[in-house]
Amino acid sequence: MDAHVIDSALFRNDFSTGKTRALWSARAVLQSWLDVEAALARAEAAAGLVPEEAAREITRVADAALYDLDALREEMERTAHPIVPVVRAMAALCTGEAGGWVHWGATTQDITDTGNVLLMKGSLELIGTALEAVTGEVRRLAVEHRDTVMAGRTHGQQALPLTFGFKAAVWLDELQRHAVRLAEARPRLLVGQFAGAVGTMASIGEAGPQIQRAMMQDLGLGVPAICWQASRDRMAEYAFLLALVTGSMGHIAREVACLQRSEIAELEEPNPKGKVGSSTMPHKRNPHTSENVGALARLTRATVVSALDGVVCENERDWTALQSEREFLARLSCHAHAALVQTHHVLEGLSVRTGNMRRNLELTGGMLLSEAVMLALGQKLGRQDAHDVVYDACMKAFETETTMKTALLGDPRVTEHFDEAAIDALINPEAYTG
Repeated sequence: MDAHVIDSALFRNDFSTGKTRALWSARAVLQSWLDVEAALARAEAAAGLVPEEAAREITRVADAALYDLDALREEMERTAHPIVPVVRAMAALCTGEAGGWVHWGATTQDITDTGNVLLMKGSLELIGTALEAVTGEVRRLAVEHRDTVMAGRTHGQQALPLTFGFKAAVWLDELQRHAVRLAEARPRLLVGQFAGAVGTMASIGEAGPQIQRAMMQDLGLGVPAICWQASRDRMAEYAFLLALVTGSMGHIAREVACLQRSEIAELEEPNPKGKVGSSTMPHKRNPHTSENVGALARLTRATVVSALDGVVCENERDWTALQSEREFLARLSCHAHAALVQTHHVLEGLSVRTGNMRRNLELTGGMLLSEAVMLALGQKLGRQDAHDVVYDACMKAFETETTMKTALLGDPRVTEHFDEAAIDALINPEAYTG
């Protein structure tokens, strides 16, 4: 059943990718648990706690393809427990007495937490690769359009000229910070767990730390300083980082959608033949992908609240927090990767309408350069008086539907210092991009 959009046969590629769906599938989750159980058995065998033959047999049966997911689900529902049915199924597949050594000294959360971290590791690899691809496209745009002048906007209004390359460079700096954040966070986030029922390793004794180190080395994970069963800050940080990255995708996508408006028409996301904007308005060329990225950014932001709620745990284990993580880790990972892949698609095929950018520079009749005129006039009159003079000219231009230049040339406070050629030079957008 595909009741959730991530798995929906109709909508799944809007909200996830094939790679993340495979990574967080039920069989992949089971495989992560089996990998942890096998690594535990091998580490315990190396420490002399479990027979070597038993560890080999446990490793042999640690293959998710050997298990019936429906049967496991039924047992999980019957026992109200996620790991006991898995342990029993593993033991049943083992030959000889090896089954009696499955899950030795472990607690459920050792397996599920470490399994989740393995899946998070896979997600971070996908997200890192996708972020690098998006960054490459943004870098290309920054270089290609370093001299493409356009109107900068604040509060939805034209403000001053800048270049599209500069706008892209701002995005680039943001994405590079995310790459640093993800690299810094990996050693902190990708830490496994093996500590027993309440985290004291009482079931293993003095060999506990040695077994834990060997187990984590086997799995390619960090070793915790102490049990973190009731410390869910790692999961919250993972959620926050992915929400930040996805938020930046939403930032870029929103700008593309905004600048694709008919009245602006400076950017346009790919619009291949056959793409339909409306069932009733044949002319529509909607920024569907950009809007979808915006929705994904919204969904990931909302998930951070659940992740932070999980930090407030009760006693040495809180099932409420763990169940929340079981739901949001997969969903968040799917949404984040989808947002990156879709943003890359938008940027890779982005149409930059330089002619419309030039046209829009003229929309305000030179008022886009009011600051340049004010500062030049300020050298003659002082800044505040110059601001008042240019303000008067701009308001007159608005009210009379003329240009700022015309209004300036009609003011003796201006013409006393500047002729028409000087004003033309001041209101040249190419000369004021910083």
